Amino acid sequence: MARLIDQFERLPGIGPRTAQRLALHLLRQPEEQIRSFAEALLAARSQVGQCQRCFHLSAEPLCEICRNEERRNGQLCVVADSRDLLAMERTREFRGIYHVLGGLISPMDGIGPELLQIQPLVQRVADDGITEVILALTPSVEGDTTSLYLARLLKPFTTVSRIAYGLPMGSELEYADEVTLARAFEGRRTLD
Repeated sequence: MARLIDQFERLPGIGPRTAQRLALHLLRQPEEQIRSFAEALLAARSQVGQCQRCFHLSAEPLCEICRNEERRNGQLCVVADSRDLLAMERTREFRGIYHVLGGLISPMDGIGPELLQIQPLVQRVADDGITEVILALTPSVEGDTTSLYLARLLKPFTTVSRIAYGLPMGSELEYADEVTLARAFEGRRTLD
């Protein structure tokens, strides 16, 4: 039981109490369901790789988004990882294609541009008729560094923009930090 709880605790966002609840839940399931769960994990691990074009997770050489001809509108959204891509897709606002960097530039962690999928991005923009690159990177030091680096590389080829950052819906101004408020002011728009 302790080994199972320990394995769950290794997952992101799972603390000791949640790990214990998950372990207890699994132990109450029929053996066939647990076997099916284990097989699904092993199959995902062996069959899911990266899209050869955008580097999103895919069981095919090209992911579903890259195969979709209707999404070829000249817009390319750059994200740090597949979780960010999935978050963007949940909004149902973006109908272009993506490029997953595989992380953010972080010299403190030993992650330089050469460790990310930046060269393939520049090649795609130069070759594929991309009219706009939208940088959708985390508002952090690493995200800002990566955005500035990418903008410098991509501006000779296309228009480069960055998603706006600001206050979440329903939040109170008094609880917002200074950086968030400053970004909210910078990203302001005129009302029509």
